[in-house]
Amino acid sequence: MSRTRFAFGAVIAAVCIGAFLVSPAAVTAHAAWVVADPVRLVAVTVGLAVVRPFVAWPTTILALLIGYGFGPIGIPFALALIVATSIPPYLVARRYGSDGRLAAIGEEAISVTGTVRGVTASRLFPLPSDVVSIASGVANVPFGAFVVGTALGEIPWAVAGVVAGASVETLTTESLDAVLRPEFIALIALGGVALLVGPAYRYYRETRQPNRGQHQ
Repeated sequence: MSRTRFAFGAVIAAVCIGAFLVSPAAVTAHAAWVVADPVRLVAVTVGLAVVRPFVAWPTTILALLIGYGFGPIGIPFALALIVATSIPPYLVARRYGSDGRLAAIGEEAISVTGTVRGVTASRLFPLPSDVVSIASGVANVPFGAFVVGTALGEIPWAVAGVVAGASVETLTTESLDAVLRPEFIALIALGGVALLVGPAYRYYRETRQPNRGQHQ
């Protein structure tokens, strides 16, 4: 095993251990204290954005907490933090995992969908945020395209998280259920499918064209 793959595997293992040992309940249990002071709320949410990738929490926890403290006005702040907290997994994957068979498959897929469109669509599907970030890094998606695609694709999740946080009297881990309602997930996923229909159809026609020529 190469040192690069060993380092990448060690990072993934550390994240899994962190996710097992630390629960979002540790944050929601102190939510009232956090939101009592706006400065404290900003400091805590920024800190959570930094450590979140290492404990594999859902990014929605940031939007919930911001919504609980700031209300709907916190949507831009929540979106900015969601984008920022998605960058470390992407950078690690691009540094240690952007070669080999998986990278080639990812690069081919991105060449079909387009970088920004591909990342945006992936964010709209109900996939773990860090999985999309890692896949983007492995596929060598340019940094700028990753940031723009992440921002666009995370808009509905950020809005839903903030609105859900603003609508509850007491923030708990069960508050996540208000964001992840099946009908809402299906609607957002449908948007991701819609983004990919055009590129998929063009790819189908391009790959079928040579075959048609052979039968003539």
